[in-house]
Amino acid sequence: MNMQIGQSLARPASYTAFTPEQRISLAAQRVVDCIICLIAAPFAIIVGAIIALMIRCEGAPVLFSQRRIGFGGREFNCLKFRSMVPGADVRLEELLACDPAARAQWEKFQKLEDDPRVTRLGKFLRATSLDELPQLINVWRGDMSIVGPRPILAEQIALYGGSFTTYCAMRPGITGLWQISGRANCTFADRVQLDVRYARGWSILGDLRIIVLTVPAVFGRRGAR
Repeated sequence: MNMQIGQSLARPASYTAFTPEQRISLAAQRVVDCIICLIAAPFAIIVGAIIALMIRCEGAPVLFSQRRIGFGGREFNCLKFRSMVPGADVRLEELLACDPAARAQWEKFQKLEDDPRVTRLGKFLRATSLDELPQLINVWRGDMSIVGPRPILAEQIALYGGSFTTYCAMRPGITGLWQISGRANCTFADRVQLDVRYARGWSILGDLRIIVLTVPAVFGRRGAR
């Protein structure tokens, strides 16, 4: 689905429909995002450089960029450290075509428990969520927020149904309710409900609570896949 279609579907939830109070809150969230980016920058640069070197030693490109749906239905390039082998999309199609169990798992979770496309280093990066470290760049650009719904693919819009406009009311986040509620153990339908719950009950204090709870969720590797 192209950007224009995404925008038209999301228009009821775009920033123009927000009250002045909600716009102030979103502006406050943006300020908090920028402050966190500046605080995290030294750590991100050092750790990111080490990860980049390790990925290059595997002979693969360092970054993976994928078009995702963001605030107001606009598409953006979502960045990650590469954790899969080259040609992963083609391998996924081949796997789902010949393995009914894998297809059933993919349709339910939009994830695979033992994904053969993930590299050995990639498994560690995903388990610790370090593969998402480059998304701090997306946050700084304003494409994403530190906390928000998980960024989705255009082909996943249909899975959100009528909740898609609610999803588009917030910037997608690096962490969120999904991250602290089981991560990949949640079905995609659970993830949709968590995104709707987050958007409808959003507050700065709620975001800070999610950030605090993300730390034990990541280090405990709860629901990592």
